[in-house]
Amino acid sequence: MGDRENPLIKLQDLASFLDEGSFDDNMQQLAAKAARVLNAENCSLMLLTESEDDAEPGDDMCLRVCGSCGPLPAAAYKESTRTGEGIAGRVVSTGKSLLIEDIGRSEFAKWARRANDPRKSLLSSPIAINGKTIGVINISGHRQGRSFTSNDLSLLEVVALFVGKAIQVVQLQNILKSRFTQIALMQFAEKDIGSALECAVANPDQVAKILAKSFYKEMTRAGFGSSQIINAASEIVGQLSGSLSRHSKRIEQNTVD
Repeated sequence: MGDRENPLIKLQDLASFLDEGSFDDNMQQLAAKAARVLNAENCSLMLLTESEDDAEPGDDMCLRVCGSCGPLPAAAYKESTRTGEGIAGRVVSTGKSLLIEDIGRSEFAKWARRANDPRKSLLSSPIAINGKTIGVINISGHRQGRSFTSNDLSLLEVVALFVGKAIQVVQLQNILKSRFTQIALMQFAEKDIGSALECAVANPDQVAKILAKSFYKEMTRAGFGSSQIINAASEIVGQLSGSLSRHSKRIEQNTVD
């Protein structure tokens, strides 16, 4: 059956995705499953987050890679793309998918990551949750060496729907696993758990800030002093640094392989 082999079965595999690990691991799995559906070697998932260098938080958003399949430099995870910039930035700002037959001959040539790859065709589609664009999925390197078609783009748009739902499930499951998170969000929403969960899915950056403030208030109420709170924050940073280091090593190892 070749290129069209069991596309519905591949989609079913993506649709049945379950949260089975950390957020980073889940995003890697989603990227791999999406690449399999499109019969592609490379896939990257990019999610919107608040730009770190904005004078006023929330004024602008940028895209960051949160999961990938296929060769991708570890440095790519540290880069950010502003809305309207490059392929992914264009897709997220317009909310429309893109099919590029030859990136070397397109207006996006300077953003090509794999200049030496003879396969120049790629696809990019917005990822949405409840009608709101939260990121972009990019596909390149068809395993049969051919260019992608409008049919492939239509299939990717369906895949993007499944990916959006999967990300939503992962976010909600992680929140429901944490009693502290539930309480903090409910206090912020001043309503019920439904309102809190809606807030979390709509703006994960804001949720992170809410949790940080709640963490600080709870430690203060528990009688901890400034030095203990700083030590706790340092421990969080240390845990994150270790996680990012392990994640980068896995990416580099996959690139070598």
